[in-house]
Amino acid sequence: MSVVGDRVKNARKRAGMTQRELADAAIVSLSQLRKIEQGDYDPRLETLRAFAVAMNLRTSALQATRDFEIPDSDTEAQWQPVMRALYGNIAQPDEPATTEGVQTMLGTVQTMISADRYREITVLLPNMIRDMDSLEGARGLKFKTLNMVASLLAQTRQFEAADIVLGRAVDVAETHVEAATAIDTRLWALLRQGRLDDARSLAVQWADDLEPRFSRATLQSVGMWGRLWLKIANAAIRDNQPHEVEDALSLTRAAAARIGHDVYVERLLGRTFGPLEVSYISAESHVIAHEPEKTLAIASKVPAPTIEPAGASRMRHKLDVANAYTQMGRYSEALEEFRIVRRTAPEWLVQQRYARDILGTIVSKRRTLTPDMRELASVIKLEY
Repeated sequence: MSVVGDRVKNARKRAGMTQRELADAAIVSLSQLRKIEQGDYDPRLETLRAFAVAMNLRTSALQATRDFEIPDSDTEAQWQPVMRALYGNIAQPDEPATTEGVQTMLGTVQTMISADRYREITVLLPNMIRDMDSLEGARGLKFKTLNMVASLLAQTRQFEAADIVLGRAVDVAETHVEAATAIDTRLWALLRQGRLDDARSLAVQWADDLEPRFSRATLQSVGMWGRLWLKIANAAIRDNQPHEVEDALSLTRAAAARIGHDVYVERLLGRTFGPLEVSYISAESHVIAHEPEKTLAIASKVPAPTIEPAGASRMRHKLDVANAYTQMGRYSEALEEFRIVRRTAPEWLVQQRYARDILGTIVSKRRTLTPDMRELASVIKLEY
């Protein structure tokens, strides 16, 4: 029997529930629960959360393994030259690198990130990393490069490599606020792995260290502090801690009100903070809690973004809306949200397990699939 299966079974018995009662309360099939308790497979984080809600537990009390996918072979092959460069295993050029050259390359990469051209970015990264490493000083450039590379590694589910690069980024950060933007990347990676306690503890530590005095703080420090509390809210809702979610969101709303509008916290990676970002996370919290009507109510009032209209936060919000429609059985509307994301950020979409989970639910409810649905499933590599 698996550790997770043992924990679910023992918690169920302590709660005085039969398998049928827990399955019904969690809206999970009885056969699925039996397989989990027998150790036939480890459930997804979303399923564990459903069990935790039914038994009034924290999700992390049932966890034993991390909940993430490993990169596929195509992604690993694509990133091999980048990994060699990170470890210094790359030929050196005849001419020395310059600060201006690396800065120009960063600008080019920033444009590519905004345009969802990730495959092209990996072609440029080996030489960029080589040139960055050869520069004397230039800590600001080195930090930006390393944080960007780590973010892309996490985006492609290469979490161990991302963590190593983030350690290098924090070491060269010139300010505490700058270092916090690397911690923001690490928190995002931890949440993608289902490491809820680790994410919460790290976010609380840095939020406490960075807590600004609103009367004299810079917009970036207030925004960074707000983003840390958004990560705490994110971890809390997944860990079935609704009161902690509301406390965290109240602090993010205060930070957003202090700023008054959305601003860049980290320009290279397109990371923003403000009222819009808070709305996105509020909507996400409701869909995780299976309150799709509240998610759609928030989404209906969310204005068009003035910055980063095709950014990851906006695209994630569109998937949350798709998930809300799916939870309500409004599959055609969910698929329309998918089409928008596919048109806007196809390379981002293919890396999202969340997208596969939502579409997988839709597929499981349909007897036959339209050509459009089959094509979308192929694009995001959904097995069905």
